[in-house]
Amino acid sequence: MRDKTQTNSAAPGDRLIRAGAVVFFLGAVATLVTVAPLFLGAKPFPTYMFGLSMLMAVGFLVAGAGVLRSVAAGRRQSRSAAPGASR
Repeated sequence: MRDKTQTNSAAPGDRLIRAGAVVFFLGAVATLVTVAPLFLGAKPFPTYMFGLSMLMAVGFLVAGAGVLRSVAAGRRQSRSAAPGASR
């Protein structure tokens, strides 16, 4: 039996996962840029620049929320598809 979901349709949580990946990537780049002067012996960036490194954690949490939302939608779908599976 084939799944009726189209290949180009977005499942619940997909946008959160993509947005989280983008924010995580921006945080990773900010971390590399912020830490590079410390290894190169250059003048370090101001302290507030280290706050941009927190974008990695924010992106990870956003993507995790997307995964949890996708899992919850899958569980709801499987419960509704199972015959006589009401509690």
